[in-house]
Amino acid sequence: MIEVNFQQLDSIKLPLLKPIYKQYYPSAKAKKSETIIVGYDENQIVSVVRFRPIENFSLLTGMLVIPDYRSQGIANQMLHFCQTEYLNQATYCFAYEHLEKLYQAAGFQTLPLENLPPTLKQLFLRYTANGKKLLPMQYKATVLT
Repeated sequence: MIEVNFQQLDSIKLPLLKPIYKQYYPSAKAKKSETIIVGYDENQIVSVVRFRPIENFSLLTGMLVIPDYRSQGIANQMLHFCQTEYLNQATYCFAYEHLEKLYQAAGFQTLPLENLPPTLKQLFLRYTANGKKLLPMQYKATVLT
């Protein structure tokens, strides 16, 4: 397993993400209002996750591990890093169905749609109306094991 250094991205470095998302996750766009965590392997960004503020909640979104770095535990490492300051019970995510176990292992629980706060429910319905196979999840754990 490689050693990845995680840190919050300074908003002045936001342009560094544009080519990464354009190549690997074209529908995602980082915004200055978001809290963005990146993982570096030496000086190269190899992973990113964003926390989008919505009312009193935080939506974990845009999580990406560069394909050459997948299957090495980087997503788990990144979520573990985020537990210290960024994940709490006001944190939600809309996980792709095939990633449900990854998020569950990090302390998220799948929710019935009716348990989502109204604003997040509307957003979830908009995303899934376009055919995306997503699951509403909420962070419940306090520590990763």
